[in-house]
Formats: sequence, structure tokens, C-alpha cells
Amino acid sequence: MSTEHTGGWITSRLDQLLTDRGMTLTELAERVGVSVVNLSVFKNGRARAVRFSTLAALCRELQCSPGDLLDYQPAVADEKR
Repeated sequence: MSTEHTGGWITSRLDQLLTDRGMTLTELAERVGVSVVNLSVFKNGRARAVRFSTLAALCRELQCSPGDLLDYQPAVADEKR
């Protein structure tokens, strides 16, 4: 099985938003009602899925939009098109 993704990757900007707002992951987890472990998985780009309710709670607490939390990184094959 190939590890190459032809569609690109979705990455998290949570770490940068936390830094910008002077907030810790633990503080955000408490405010949102999600475990620190689950937020860490999201922050480090290992999450396979995110509930819209969690995304909305993150946006509420960070005063941002979903596009501020997520970024799209095209795969190398996409960049050559």
C-alpha cells in the first residue's frame, strides 16, 4: 500500500492559535469539554475526524472560524498540475 496521498493533507493550526491567544491546551480542553489527549491528537495532525460540535466549540473559545484552525497542503502531484 502506498503512503503517498494524491489529494493532499489537512493540517491543524491549533498550536499557533493557542500561542496567539496565550492559552494552554489544558485550558482550552476544559473550556471546550474535550480531553487534552483528543485535542493533542487534533493539534498534531493525527485526527481522522472532527465533530462539527467540537469544531464549533473550538471556534467559540478561540474566537476564530474553522478556516483559521485548518489548512490544506496539496500533495506534490497536485502542485505539478
